Amino acid sequence: MSYGQISSSNNTLAADAGSLSQLKLAAGQNTPAAIKEAAKQFESLFMRELMKSMREATMKSGMLESSGGDLGTDLLDQQFAVQMSGQPGGLSDLIAAQLTRQMGGTEPVAADATKKTGASSFGALGKASALAAYGANSVAPRSTPTMSQSQFVQHHTAAAIKVEKSTGIPASYMVGQAGHETGWGRHEIKMKGGAPSYNLFGIKAGAGWTGKVAEVSTTEFVNGVAKKTMAKFRAYDSYEASFQDYARLITQTPRYAQASQQTGSAHAFASGLQKAGYATDPHYAAKLSRAIDTTQRLQRAQVVAQNI
Repeated sequence: MSYGQISSSNNTLAADAGSLSQLKLAAGQNTPAAIKEAAKQFESLFMRELMKSMREATMKSGMLESSGGDLGTDLLDQQFAVQMSGQPGGLSDLIAAQLTRQMGGTEPVAADATKKTGASSFGALGKASALAAYGANSVAPRSTPTMSQSQFVQHHTAAAIKVEKSTGIPASYMVGQAGHETGWGRHEIKMKGGAPSYNLFGIKAGAGWTGKVAEVSTTEFVNGVAKKTMAKFRAYDSYEASFQDYARLITQTPRYAQASQQTGSAHAFASGLQKAGYATDPHYAAKLSRAIDTTQRLQRAQVVAQNI
């Protein structure tokens, strides 16, 4: 099977060793079309393994199962896997970006402080084990993450991991909250003149704050009604400093004591923050939970991409 045959068929899944070898050879040409097709094929493999693991986890009666039925189900899963792959902002975009960087391309993706160096372009490209492992520890996506969300998570995960090691607050919780607070980087708080404040968590500058300050317009909820107001926010010298200050606030302030102990559940953590008055939005916990879920799915997908 040639690359032309692979790329021209919308219903082909490179599931056998021969097809995967041809796909690897074609993608080695380092052309955008070849890399895009390789990424789509591996997203298809992931989706197939995910559906397979879900079916295996479903209890069977044993009355209607047969080898012919299993074959038909597998072929149907292959068809679904191909149809669900290659969507904008999906896993294939992450894989394509990673492959492009590894192969010396110029994909405009935010710098990843944790990405591998010196790795081969494909490594175990002919194996779906990494994808299967991702699928076994994931749930069906509720919505497709956007490229801006992917870039935000990729850019800030390394700093969050450093802070997690010293505080115990999961990196995914912090990055998810930072994404929610800043609109995934689109609405970061700016200093006067447009310089970055590096404040990712909307932490205000109270009377005890002696550092730099950024004064901007913000939305507050008063008796459930959104109102615009001017407020002073803390400013830092780096994003890592923002993560560190946020972790200190959550772990050392009595009002957040209960929330800081709920690190085993994203929903409980988010609910604890809302109950403690972290934000005035009455739907803050639900929104934060969704942001953390998106972050966790993206982080797992990026781990898969780095191991291809």
